[in-house]
Amino acid sequence: MPTFDRFAADLTYADLPAPVLQVLRRSFLDTMGVAAVGSTTPLASIARKGATALFGVSDAGPARMMMDGTPVSPAGAAMAGAFTIDSIDAHDGTSPCKGHAGSAIFPALMAVADAQVQPATGADFATLLAIAYEVSYRAGLAQHATCADYHTSGAWTAVGVAAAVARQLGAGAEIIRHAAGIGEYHGPRSQMMRCIDHPTMVRDGVGWGAPSGVTAAYLATMGFTGAPALTCEGDDAAAFWSDLGDRWQLVEDTHYKPYPCCRWAHPALDAAAELMSAHNLIHNQVAEVEIRTFHNATRLAGHEPATPDEFAYSIAFPVATQIVRGQVGVPELAPETLTDPDILRLSRATTLIDDPHFTKISVGKRWAQVTLVLQDGTRLTSEPRTPRGDTDLPLSDREISDKFHLFADPVLGRTRADEIEDLSTRFDSLSAQEVSRLLDLCLNAPG
Repeated sequence: MPTFDRFAADLTYADLPAPVLQVLRRSFLDTMGVAAVGSTTPLASIARKGATALFGVSDAGPARMMMDGTPVSPAGAAMAGAFTIDSIDAHDGTSPCKGHAGSAIFPALMAVADAQVQPATGADFATLLAIAYEVSYRAGLAQHATCADYHTSGAWTAVGVAAAVARQLGAGAEIIRHAAGIGEYHGPRSQMMRCIDHPTMVRDGVGWGAPSGVTAAYLATMGFTGAPALTCEGDDAAAFWSDLGDRWQLVEDTHYKPYPCCRWAHPALDAAAELMSAHNLIHNQVAEVEIRTFHNATRLAGHEPATPDEFAYSIAFPVATQIVRGQVGVPELAPETLTDPDILRLSRATTLIDDPHFTKISVGKRWAQVTLVLQDGTRLTSEPRTPRGDTDLPLSDREISDKFHLFADPVLGRTRADEIEDLSTRFDSLSAQEVSRLLDLCLNAPG
């Protein structure tokens, strides 16, 4: 078994199994769709202004901000890109880590690639993505098992980003080791449940996890020391690295979201959709909704969200939206959705039930059961279920493609979206020139 630093230093494209490459291709396409629609949000606009003001072009070279094109430093582009993707809660994730990696990894690695004089090949970029995902996931598992607080994804993606970017900068194992330690030490140990209880633009912490990892890698290559990263080398973390290189967490654990809201709401959304369809119901027939789920999901609440951030971290309102409109998609992200009287009626009539059994079994999974109480008193109850998009209920390639176009086409236009789909779904086979073209498509402003 290699140590994490040797794994990051020595991994080659030839070492990547077909299932790893399949996940990376799907995540590339899925993430770019989320980035496209995310680039239109007020959160992304503020992040870009902040990056321009605070992270101007530096000696590291210019890096374009995602879906905007304005050059800043690599750390600035990573920050703006991570906030852009995280502004729409629809990006890939890992349920065992209770968070997301791609929203930090893609903007960080793309920013550094954009700043480098020597362009990377698709095979090179795939290797870096595999390092970043695998180290992030394992560091996340170790952190959740060894820390009392539930930290955001920024806390552990800072470690994976640092290791991968150090490799991207040409570092060997020892410098990668220090980069991970710096990234872990300086990464944001932000408390996720604070954002659940009080939703704002801080979101999942990746807006600081990504630039923390990028900064750590650059510092390490300059001689800054920071090893060890306890999530990678600590005695309590050893079990999470024992099969590194033999078993791929990124294959086993990566999920994709059909809905642009917190994953914890998804099993209830799926259950409500199935009940409405199976019984051929319209929303006026539904008087009340009961959602039985695990403890943390009940803290999403959100019966009357006033902002997009409160919508993203709610459960009652998205489920009511699904019942009324038959979908929770891009149109439902519009501000007027928050004042829809039909949705508000059902959201206010929704009861969240904290179920101890669902809490007990929601480890690596998310469980919920929905009951619709009809106007005539009939009670229709779903089977307990986990959400679509996990590896046991995967979204098809067609569903990933449809979601990408739903998000990207209105922002980028169909022609540009088609080219991104073509290149991203075979990105690991691209030449350096073709990768440069893909970066142009993903980093330049729409229009």
